[in-house]
Amino acid sequence: MAVFVALGAFLMTLFGGWVALRVTDRRHLVLGLAGGLMLGVVGLDLLPEALEAAGGEVFGVPQALLLFVGGFLVAHLVERLLAGRQAAHGAASAERVPQVGLTAAGAMVGHSLMDGIAIGAAFQVGEGMGTTVALAVVTHDFADGFNTYTLTSVYGNARRKAVAMLVADALAPVAGAASTLLFTLPEELLGTYLGFFGGALLYLAAAEILPEAHHEHPARSTLLCTVTGVAFIWLVVGIAH
Repeated sequence: MAVFVALGAFLMTLFGGWVALRVTDRRHLVLGLAGGLMLGVVGLDLLPEALEAAGGEVFGVPQALLLFVGGFLVAHLVERLLAGRQAAHGAASAERVPQVGLTAAGAMVGHSLMDGIAIGAAFQVGEGMGTTVALAVVTHDFADGFNTYTLTSVYGNARRKAVAMLVADALAPVAGAASTLLFTLPEELLGTYLGFFGGALLYLAAAEILPEAHHEHPARSTLLCTVTGVAFIWLVVGIAH
């Protein structure tokens, strides 16, 4: 049952990526929406789940929040290191680094794999729990597919690479759900992962995607797309709960 439900996540992810691919003539709107979706996923979905799952504290600070800050800093460090290496080989400082996009998309694939594991683990608890988690995963996988394609392509990677990462992201929930037939993931470990991934995703949204969206087209329509993206995730989270 879990694998069957994960096929819905597969289709929704591909649909999100297809939408991002088809509206490239409105690139600033695409990036504005992607930034809003990413912000909504982090603040309204990933971080609350991380705080609930990894409830322990380290020196007075929730463990999930420490990993959240760590993920933000690691994403910043990776981008700076890759940009520095590219500059050392003669690239312009303002040029996008394709490896950053591939790394970010790879993180999205890893997140989708964990989504599939979450579906499988929830169905192990009970059909009601599994249905609730599956609804949350399937509905927000539109945003995952949209963001995976956008993150890969915005850093200058060829379309075939963006499509390949999109397909990998779509297959990941199915593989994750199938893997739960062999093992289960401790809740605390899942919480720490979600915190770390949320921090990295927030960095990409705030430091890269949104500034790029407003760089050439600082229009109200771009801001509206960002707000719409956040509102969409809020609606998804509300329906799921």
